[in-house]
Amino acid sequence: MTTAHHLRLIDGMRTRDFPPERVPSGSGVSGPGYHTALLHGEYARGATDETDRLEVRARCLAEHDALLALLTSRWGEPQAVSLWSAQERMLAGEVVAEPWADPVAGCEYLPLWKVEDRWIALVLHLEDGGPGCELRVLVTVIDPP
Repeated sequence: MTTAHHLRLIDGMRTRDFPPERVPSGSGVSGPGYHTALLHGEYARGATDETDRLEVRARCLAEHDALLALLTSRWGEPQAVSLWSAQERMLAGEVVAEPWADPVAGCEYLPLWKVEDRWIALVLHLEDGGPGCELRVLVTVIDPP
């Protein structure tokens, strides 16, 4: 998918109604108050050598940076939201509600924009100690934890 396609997807997610219950939605999941979509999801599984895996990661990071720049030019500087305290609460047994559980479990921070009544987040998961990389977008009316 191209960056232009990702922007169209994000725009569609911003205007689409939310379903009353959690359901698969294209390359993601939608539920009460949120939509998610996988934009780049190659954890380098099946890549035959380290060079291939590092190339996959480089493409994912480049797509993240391109989208971050385009969304910033569109909506201004994002809020850089640290998820550290939410991660600590999750480790202590607190349940983090959807759609925030996945980002809290796997990200240190999120670039976050508030556009009209919806939050838009780019969720970048980097595999600990490995070359894996996954880029998602989250659109929600539910405030961050």
